Amino acid sequence: MKKILVWMMAMAMMVLSGCGGQQAADSSAAAEKGTIELHVSAAASLTDVMKEMAAAYEKEHPNVKIVFNFGSSGALQQAIENGGETDLFFSAAQKQMNALDKAGLLLEGTRRDLLQNEVVLIVPQEGGNDLNDFKQVTAGDIKHIALGEPKGVPVGQYSEEVFTKLGILEDVKGKAVYGSDVRQVLSWVETGEAECGVVYATDAAVSDNVRVVAKAPSDTHKPIIYPAAVLKASQHTDAAKDFLAFASSDASKKLFEKYGFEVK
Repeated sequence: MKKILVWMMAMAMMVLSGCGGQQAADSSAAAEKGTIELHVSAAASLTDVMKEMAAAYEKEHPNVKIVFNFGSSGALQQAIENGGETDLFFSAAQKQMNALDKAGLLLEGTRRDLLQNEVVLIVPQEGGNDLNDFKQVTAGDIKHIALGEPKGVPVGQYSEEVFTKLGILEDVKGKAVYGSDVRQVLSWVETGEAECGVVYATDAAVSDNVRVVAKAPSDTHKPIIYPAAVLKASQHTDAAKDFLAFASSDASKKLFEKYGFEVK
């Protein structure tokens, strides 16, 4: 019996030794490969331009893989505050970035304002209403107005500022259907589920199924600024800083402009 126990212990030691050797080999291979997964949280309105930018960056940096989390800036802010893995954050508004800054979650010296956008009123491309002013959304034939949820979706916050300035917010609320991000608002207008909606000019520009009927006057809302920053908890600060610098380069500025953004 004692011999059997000794034999079993010896076999177990050999297995453990083998596993440890394999783990060491795997770690060594990963280190030699040097692949970095950079987790980037970005406002939904940046989806198209960011995907193209990441492809260009990865081509120049084959050791880096960009992993995106797109959504409303408010939802992304909450995910970061709750410990979600994020190296870099691109917000569609200052409010969410200010909250993270106040909480001490941003890497000092990395925050910068990158872009500016506009708020527009859209209708379906085919058969859409003949609106030409934000004030006209209170008309009787407008039953549903697609808006971003104002608590966490920046375009919804800007929309409420516009309608408040115009003195029609309460009338609009009675017709409003609220989306979880700007792309959901766009989708509802594209499919005709809402007769009109408020999105960024850049979102309207990427869709063939909607048309812009009015731009919100600049004095009806706060400037729409997109800030970006590296997170203090990032495990890849050098790579995150480099990608942020890439997003600020002349080549990336042209790419942002291609998608309708105004570069700061």
